[in-house]
Amino acid sequence: MNWLKLQDRTVIVTGVANKKSVAWHVGRELEECGARVVYVVRSPERLQQVAKLMGDREVYVCDVEHQDLIDRLREDLAGNHDRIHGLVHSIAFANYSDGWKAFHETNKRDFLQAVDISCFSLINLANALKESFAPDASVVTISISDTTMAAENYGYMAPIKAALDSAVVFLAKSFSQLGEVRFNAVKAGLLKTSASAGIPGYIDSYLYGEAATLRKRGVTTAEVADATLFLLSPRSAGINAQGVIVDAGMGVNYFDRDLVKKATDDA
Repeated sequence: MNWLKLQDRTVIVTGVANKKSVAWHVGRELEECGARVVYVVRSPERLQQVAKLMGDREVYVCDVEHQDLIDRLREDLAGNHDRIHGLVHSIAFANYSDGWKAFHETNKRDFLQAVDISCFSLINLANALKESFAPDASVVTISISDTTMAAENYGYMAPIKAALDSAVVFLAKSFSQLGEVRFNAVKAGLLKTSASAGIPGYIDSYLYGEAATLRKRGVTTAEVADATLFLLSPRSAGINAQGVIVDAGMGVNYFDRDLVKKATDDA
């Protein structure tokens, strides 16, 4: 693991909700590489939920919908860490409490809240932490493998993830005026996480997506974490403003003969 050159680098990891979270897998792997990992969770309630998981790790609370809390996080981190070498943005939220709706029926309030939490938070956190970033810092956000595939049950989150992917490019360009801080996205295929379980009809989509992979086996959270570690590492110094797809080949395999046969036989 020393090959990644992550030892003694300070990395902020946001978004841990439980042991199935991408953020938790990333944090654990960073620790195994000898990195100093600082965790950020969204609320005091979430902190209580993950208290046993976190143990004596350094954890801060920051609800990214509130600017004053982001400002406080910046001050707390600056007071405790001279330099930040990495930021993992694994924050997303969509309100599906009313169940599935056709995309054109998307509620404006829900859409804008999801943009704020899932996309603007990356811009806001990067701006807040810019003075603390090391010259070669790496920022990685967790996106989805395809934002133009109209997966009905995923609804309005796909356009928001598309905005997140675009924000990565613009942040990379903007920060290039300040140094060599890099911004990239890991574009994950369908995963078994607690967050995805809240999406209406997700299980059926997951099973189809798994069948569409070239290996007939779904992407694991650990595989997404591995890709994230590489992008955080100095070993990926030449990669900037990119989206790395981790989907086990699903995106090229929708016309798999077995899937076609099943669809035509059922017809």
